[in-house]
Amino acid sequence: MSWISKAFGGKKEKNGPITPQDAIQQLRTTEEMLNKKSDFLEKKVEQELNNAKRHGTKNKRMAIAALKRKKRFEKQLAQIDGTLSTIEFQREALENANTNTEVLKIMGVASKSLKAAHQNLNVDEVHDIMDDLSEQQEVSQEISEAISNPIHFSGEVDEAELEAELEELEQEGLANKLVNATPPTRDRLPSIPTEEPGIADRRAPPRPSRRREVDHDDEDMKHLASWATG
Repeated sequence: MSWISKAFGGKKEKNGPITPQDAIQQLRTTEEMLNKKSDFLEKKVEQELNNAKRHGTKNKRMAIAALKRKKRFEKQLAQIDGTLSTIEFQREALENANTNTEVLKIMGVASKSLKAAHQNLNVDEVHDIMDDLSEQQEVSQEISEAISNPIHFSGEVDEAELEAELEELEQEGLANKLVNATPPTRDRLPSIPTEEPGIADRRAPPRPSRRREVDHDDEDMKHLASWATG
């Protein structure tokens, strides 16, 4: 059995094909082994090159033998590099396939879940529910607008009646003012002095004449008449 068969588990194939996860893991294991062998061959190539340089023309036969071994190691190294490229390509393809498989599984589960959820739903019932919701929203909006509007009295007030009542109140107030008004006194007697004429002349100002009292009374009557008629 070759080392490749060992890497991929030849005995397991008798029991059935391996899973993608197992194949990916085995490919990674093979890559690690080939990388180690490649490192070993690179060291051998470098070693044989140094041997050929050391012998040189002094020992031509040994130098040529070292170069032959170097060529053989380089050939093996090239084969391993090719194998590593193939394995890397296969591993990436398996990883992508495995990822796609897992995604499809999840999408299948999601599809079944959606299908199960929609089994209890009817498109017509959904439309009816949405129509009911829209209608209830309109009713709610109408109620809100009705509540926010100010309240108006049902009975209308006659403005002419109110104006007549206001005029009556004004007339009543004017009559009350006229009744309570004190009429001016036309005949005013001069006060009798209680002090000597000389002292009175020095302290008290001269009294207004009879003519000025009459003019003052007439002026008060004019103001009162003007206020009553205005």
